Amino acid sequence: MTTNLQRLLGLGGWNVAMLSHDGANRRNMLLLIQLRWLAVAGQVATILLVHYAMRIPLPLFWLLVAPAGLVLVNLISAPITARRNGVEDQELMVALLTDVAALTWLLYLTGGAANPFAALYLMQVVMGAVLLAPVYAWALIAITSACFAGLGLHNLPLNLPPTRENALLSLYLQGSLICFVLMAVLLVLFVTRISQNLRERDASMAALRQQTAEHDHIVRMGLLASGAAHELGTPLASLSVILSDWKRMPALTNDADLAQDMAVMRAEVERCKSIVTGILMSAGEARGQAPERTTVRAFVADVVEAWKGDGVVTEIHDRLSQNPVIIADPALRQVMGVLFDNAVEAGARRVGLTISLVGDSLDIIVRDNGPGFAPSILADLGKPYASTKDRPGAGLGLFLLMNVIRSLGGKVEASNPAAGGGEVRLTLPLAALAPKESLDDR
Repeated sequence: MTTNLQRLLGLGGWNVAMLSHDGANRRNMLLLIQLRWLAVAGQVATILLVHYAMRIPLPLFWLLVAPAGLVLVNLISAPITARRNGVEDQELMVALLTDVAALTWLLYLTGGAANPFAALYLMQVVMGAVLLAPVYAWALIAITSACFAGLGLHNLPLNLPPTRENALLSLYLQGSLICFVLMAVLLVLFVTRISQNLRERDASMAALRQQTAEHDHIVRMGLLASGAAHELGTPLASLSVILSDWKRMPALTNDADLAQDMAVMRAEVERCKSIVTGILMSAGEARGQAPERTTVRAFVADVVEAWKGDGVVTEIHDRLSQNPVIIADPALRQVMGVLFDNAVEAGARRVGLTISLVGDSLDIIVRDNGPGFAPSILADLGKPYASTKDRPGAGLGLFLLMNVIRSLGGKVEASNPAAGGGEVRLTLPLAALAPKESLDDR
């Protein structure tokens, strides 16, 4: 069935999780539309069965006006509801009143309150109690009660043939049976769908709470890292000054071994200062301070060059059809470094990085020749402290990676390829990395 036909009939739109009240009403409206199709089919089948099979004369034209009207209502409301993000309580109330009006019209033409199908009013009351706010539910009870009482006073009695007049009780029991089966089927469909909606809502709420908890964890870690970086800045600056002074002392520079040691110490101090600077830049928003304009190829090459794993072969597989301009994100640099470090710690001696463009997204695949991911890691990917390493704080790398990529609107997938090793795929929308002027020019 095509998407347009599904939208026209109100059979699509269930895959979008709506956490708001109006979003839940939208899903309930789609449910009412689906149930209305079943009600229309049941009404038409019952009318034709009574008129032709049971040979009880009915005003067919006027009776078929009701299901025809419900079909028209569905054809108008289904595509409108499918395009909207939410439905208000008043609209749900109007939808239920439409069904009540159609049922009242059918009952008026077929004996009124004496018709066994008058029990279908209870179906409308049950749906109203589940779907509507209390004030609307009580209003629906009052309206259906008034309709039922009015049908007892004003109705068109059935014109039973003489052969059927003595079997009135039998006809009533047959109608009651049909009404019971119809109500049972509709209630089961209605309750099961509502239960599914509630389960999906609870799952969405649980995922949202998990993301909120992870965000709070990231904030606390960011504050801790920022404070530690500020504290380390002073001693590192002092060490840098002392080493600069030592470099000007002939007694130390004339000794080749000491001069070499000082050069190594100075390089390590500069490396520590660079790490501290990176922590300070990425402790806040994912888009760090002092952004740098570059290209995808240059950014990836800089990340690999800055990492420089000892004894580890790194390969870049460039499958880019073009080289878009981006803003080099310090946080993204760090998480890619985390991937390389994790691969080496797992025992990999070769790391390959493949870059490509898939639509409007940048696809980055980091693959190593290590032992791959443990099943427990794949099951708990992105959860804090989920690690096979036996040391304090292990497992935060992938946790930070997931949150940084998520903040940029991307996604992370990890797997163990059949050929061996581990593979992590990062998918990032180019819009999150592109310079602002590039977006304005589109």
